[in-house]
Amino acid sequence: MAIAKAERLMNLALCLLGTRRPLTKHELRSSIEAYREAFGPGAPAGPDDAFNRMFERDKDDLRELGLVIETVDGIDGETGYLARRDSNRLPAITLDAEEAAALGLAAKVWQQARLAGAASGALQKLRAAGMPLAGAEADLDAGQPHSALEPRIPTHEAAFEPLMLACRDRRPVVFDYRKSNAARPEQRHIEPWILECWRGHWYVAGWDRDRGAERVFRLSRITGRVRSRQGKFTAPVPDHVTVRETVERWAGETATGTARIRLRAGHGYPLRARALSVRELDGGWDELEIPNGHGLDAWLVEFGPDVVVLEPAELRDGVIDRLRAVAKG
Repeated sequence: MAIAKAERLMNLALCLLGTRRPLTKHELRSSIEAYREAFGPGAPAGPDDAFNRMFERDKDDLRELGLVIETVDGIDGETGYLARRDSNRLPAITLDAEEAAALGLAAKVWQQARLAGAASGALQKLRAAGMPLAGAEADLDAGQPHSALEPRIPTHEAAFEPLMLACRDRRPVVFDYRKSNAARPEQRHIEPWILECWRGHWYVAGWDRDRGAERVFRLSRITGRVRSRQGKFTAPVPDHVTVRETVERWAGETATGTARIRLRAGHGYPLRARALSVRELDGGWDELEIPNGHGLDAWLVEFGPDVVVLEPAELRDGVIDRLRAVAKG
């Protein structure tokens, strides 16, 4: 929405909310600066029908945004308009003890500075309104982490905040991205849809303009700064984005068989968590049987020299090819 139109709608809404009696079109036209400048005496666009069209559009836009505007007939032979405060006031928020505790616990999840501040402010407002935020859940802003359950979602990647804002504002971005099997990053132009955390890593899903398809990117592989771009999204945003399912396919979560690997002792805990069996070997190595599926080779490459693929042969070849591609760079 253009700034001028947003300001005009805001002034119209404030005028309708602030009046104690219905106001006619003529009164609104003379009271709101944007209308006076466009349709007042000496203005370039003076006809009443032009003002009427703009006013009707503005009134419809405000109603679409949720403002309840009443019309009253017979005001000096004209129709009057007003927005009663009691009709446009949000209902009182009522939470029981369990709901309040759940909100307090959810507010503690975020460690990222921007979200932590917003969560703390929300708790303060709820507590000021008399919500039962007793105990540890109410101590977030006081810096007293006393609850038995203290969840945390780390957001250490510098790309998290600009991508979060771009998803919210539906704004295209550009960044440099290094794939697991690539030696150098490539520039990617995407329309970000959603951020999701899976097994301690953040991913962003969106429309890749260069490839003309939906793609998922791991934030830890974004190098440099995420830069915003002008313009709107060119592809529709789907109702449901399968970030986790896509990453699971990459990591071999959708298993089509099993694979045997050697893993250095004390390393590769995500692999150990998925192991079907573990056998201790000599020399500081273990042998694991893990689910094998599409994309497992790309995931194993990330563990570098701590993993050796024993079988199947095609998985071993895939890992070697990826390592060679990185070495050539």
